[in-house]
Amino acid sequence: MDKSLATDNIQYSYNQEYTFKFPNISCKKGSHLLVAGPSGCGKTTLLHLIAGLISPKSGNIYVKGTDITRLRSKELDRYRGREIGIVFQVPHFIKSLTAEENLMMAASLNNLPVEKTYLDNLFHSLNISRCRKSKTNEMSQGELQRLSIARAVINKPSLILADEPTSSLDDKNCKEAVGLLQNKAEELGTSLIIVTHDSRLISDFSQIIHL
Repeated sequence: MDKSLATDNIQYSYNQEYTFKFPNISCKKGSHLLVAGPSGCGKTTLLHLIAGLISPKSGNIYVKGTDITRLRSKELDRYRGREIGIVFQVPHFIKSLTAEENLMMAASLNNLPVEKTYLDNLFHSLNISRCRKSKTNEMSQGELQRLSIARAVINKPSLILADEPTSSLDDKNCKEAVGLLQNKAEELGTSLIIVTHDSRLISDFSQIIHL
């Protein structure tokens, strides 16, 4: 299977009066795609649909050839944990655990082993080695964002999804965050999809969908 993602006529309704209709998306393995558009156009909704966090009103979503709209709840949770890494707009971590423990939990919940050298490389390449034994409530927003990237790739997924990863960053940190996501995706041969209203990212992508 040479496609990490393919969607077919997906629609979603929050109520009976309004329905989002999304363009079909086809992402080859290892490709990088930017989904751009203003606030309220459905970018985050689309990302949550692709991640299997919500179910479409109609249509199909294929991740690595599997139609996730047909999976039962437990099957979907298991499949998502192994094949999809998500960087949320607001980082969510267990505050009582250290940075390393949060990453290890993401792997253990999916019964996946983590090689020490891979974990070491993640912390080093994302420049958060000093935070490894820190509780997440002791980390800065920038450090938490980097840890979010680490968690998204800890299970070596086939698809990385990022929701507005640069919305609160200045120009320097914006470029850095996008670069880190792209570099990690390239290292793993993983497809990357970023949804954003941040026009600064457009020059960094050759594949762009405007909603």
